[in-house]
Amino acid sequence: MADGSLRKLGFLTIGLFDGADPRPGHETTLEIIKRGEDLGFDSAWVRHRHLQYGISSPVAVLAAASQRTSRIELGTAVIPLGWENPLRLAEDLATVDILSGGRLNPGVSVGPPMNYDKVKPALYPGHDEDFGYGRVERLLDFVAGKQATDFEGTQGFEVFSPRVEPHAAGLRERMWYGGGSLRSAQWAGEHGMNFLTSSVVKAEDGTDFADIQLSHIRAFRAANPTGRVSQGLVVIPTDSASQEQKSKYLAYADKRTPRTREPQGPARMLFSRDYVGSSAEIADQLHAHAAYREIDEVAFALPFSFEHDDYLQILTDIATKLGPALGWKPGS
Repeated sequence: MADGSLRKLGFLTIGLFDGADPRPGHETTLEIIKRGEDLGFDSAWVRHRHLQYGISSPVAVLAAASQRTSRIELGTAVIPLGWENPLRLAEDLATVDILSGGRLNPGVSVGPPMNYDKVKPALYPGHDEDFGYGRVERLLDFVAGKQATDFEGTQGFEVFSPRVEPHAAGLRERMWYGGGSLRSAQWAGEHGMNFLTSSVVKAEDGTDFADIQLSHIRAFRAANPTGRVSQGLVVIPTDSASQEQKSKYLAYADKRTPRTREPQGPARMLFSRDYVGSSAEIADQLHAHAAYREIDEVAFALPFSFEHDDYLQILTDIATKLGPALGWKPGS
C-alpha cells in the first residue's frame, strides 16, 4: 500500500439458503452481488460449501451473476480442489470467464475434502486421490491452454481440440490461491498465482495474527513481486445500523472472540478478531494492522447467518463510509 490508500474494495458472501426452499437464498446472493456493483465495489466473492446449506456450485452462481452485472469482478474464495476434477473445472471456469467478459477471479485451495472418510464412498468410490499441489498445477496448465490430450482433429463430423475449450485468454493471470501458511504463500508465488489471505492463519511461529499474516504476504511477494494479494477479514461497520443491529453484531463478535486468543487444534489455526464499530474506528484499527498496511486489495467477509437487510446495511456502510476512510474511491 504505497500511499496508504486502498485500491480495490471487495466483499465475500457465503450465500446461505433454506434446504426446503433453496431458490430464495440463491436469488438473495445474486441480489447482493448486483447491489455491490451498484455501490461501486470492485469485486464480489462467494464461498464454497459442500453438503451444507451454502453455495455448493459457486461457478454456476457466478455464471448467473455475470448476466446480472457488467463491471464487478467475480471471484471464488475458495474452491477446494479435493472435490473437483481439474480438467472439468477448467472448462467451467473458462466458460464463465467468457460469459462475464473476462471478470472471473477463481480462488482455489488443496487438501483432502472435509470429512473425507465419510464422503469418500460417494465422491471417490473404490480409489484414492492425490490432494496435493499437483492438483492445482494440473488446473493451471489446463486454464493456460496447455495440452490435455494427444488426440485432435476431425472424427466424423466432430472436431476435437488437444486443449480445454473454450480457452479464456487472460484467465491464468487471474488465478488465486487461498492459503494460511508460509508454505502455501511461497508456493502460490512461485507458481505465478495471486494470493488470498483470510481471517484464519496457521500459527507456525508466534501467536500474533497480524504478524503471522504479514509474514505470509512477504513470503508470497518474495516469490512473486507483481502478484496480487487480497486480505479477507470480517468487518462490520455500524454507522447506519439500528440499535438492534448493533447489539446483534456485537453479540456475534463476542461469541467468536474466544477462538482468537490462542491457536486452535492440532493444526494450530489462529483466527482474526472481527472488526465491529464505526467506519472511523475500524479504519484506525486497520491502519494499525501490520498485514493490512502492506496490501491494497480487500475482500471483507460478510458474517454468517445475518439477515438480508443486515447485509445491505453493512455493504452500504463499507462502500460509502469505510472504503473512503481507507482512501478507496469507486473505480480507482
